[in-house]
Amino acid sequence: MTATRLFDRALIRLSPRTDSEGAASDENVVDFLQGLVTSDVAKALPVWAGLLSPQGKVLFDFIVWPAGRGLLLDCEAEVADALVKRLSMYRLRKAIDIARDDHSAVHWRPHTGDGAAPDPRLHALGERWIAPVDPTDPEDAETGADAAWRAHRLSLGVMEGRAELGDGETLWLECNAGELNGVSFTKGCYVGQENTARMNWRAKVNRRLVVVPLDRSDEKRRRAAYPDLGLAVDHLRVEDLAADMTPIWMAAQA
Repeated sequence: MTATRLFDRALIRLSPRTDSEGAASDENVVDFLQGLVTSDVAKALPVWAGLLSPQGKVLFDFIVWPAGRGLLLDCEAEVADALVKRLSMYRLRKAIDIARDDHSAVHWRPHTGDGAAPDPRLHALGERWIAPVDPTDPEDAETGADAAWRAHRLSLGVMEGRAELGDGETLWLECNAGELNGVSFTKGCYVGQENTARMNWRAKVNRRLVVVPLDRSDEKRRRAAYPDLGLAVDHLRVEDLAADMTPIWMAAQA
């Protein structure tokens, strides 16, 4: 069977806190996250969202899934603990539990139509789903789908994760969030909303992250390189983007 698990992804569960008798609090997890992230998590899920700095620069990106009265965040495994810490900082005294869920895993396949959820960023990315971890399953990190997923999304010009998007270095709209359904301009306020909205209203996205052939990458503008794929991620001025470096989905919305 073709491997589907993404070992480079982790899940964070946000849920109403339960007391010693198992009774859940009345805290609204959706309202809590709605005031923090770029996408509207009160509507249909899953959605791709970012948690930004007050200046509108991306700190974390993730996919938000429904989970009963709570939510699940499908995020980069390397930064999951840092994301838990950041969200906990905003929690204050709200009776909400925020923790990694290591009993579930993220899965992906490159096509759609088999009953899972299409990737909310771009239909061509395929579909993903969450499933319980089966301790008897022989699949391991060496046979997971991470390499295939990386090659597939980069071939479509889609970036994710701290290595490509940066850690507080890149404005969210420069990550192509507007074109890839990663921001709502009609929901209420969230962290970094002011600068993000201003850029949208003024149509002032001067730079963009793009996937380019490695032999045409500008080392001074490079964020990540993948020699095995012959690709790199560069942060380029819009006027420097060659037509053949512009993904179809970006060109269609230009």
